[in-house]
Amino acid sequence: MSGQYEYLHAHWRMPYIQAGSGEDNPGGNPFLRIPEAEDERSVLLLYRGTHTYLVMNKFPYNAGHLLAVPYREVGDLEELEETESADLWATILRAKRLLRLALDPAGFNIGFNLGDAAGAGIPTHLHCHIVPRWTGDTNFLPILSGTRVLPEAMETMWERLRSFVPQVSG
Repeated sequence: MSGQYEYLHAHWRMPYIQAGSGEDNPGGNPFLRIPEAEDERSVLLLYRGTHTYLVMNKFPYNAGHLLAVPYREVGDLEELEETESADLWATILRAKRLLRLALDPAGFNIGFNLGDAAGAGIPTHLHCHIVPRWTGDTNFLPILSGTRVLPEAMETMWERLRSFVPQVSG
């Protein structure tokens, strides 16, 4: 290469970087604003439960990456009321069924990042990541350049997932 480099640009990351997290975010906590939106597609909201909701991650690790989020702002699982905890778990299972039905992944990563040290982007408002995985879906891009390739536009993925929501409700 003799001093020349190829650059891969992930322009979609800049709004995430500039937004900051928690109280540093001048727009406030997006997890409080999402359920207030009238246009669910504009915020990628898929499902509203009694105490929690399901939304596509705007900055996904993989295609179809979802977040199960309580309406109430709490930073730790132990702060949830019993009914909130039960509804959150039901929403996580609904998300898994939705992704299985719509995308047929080979597996899942499901989990929480609790606190700054654990990598929570918004440490004051817990949320569960539900990430579909396929055999061989990790390649050299995330490892070498911190870039991910998503095979489908976010809006198209929202439409695909939203069309299956009625089949996993209940």
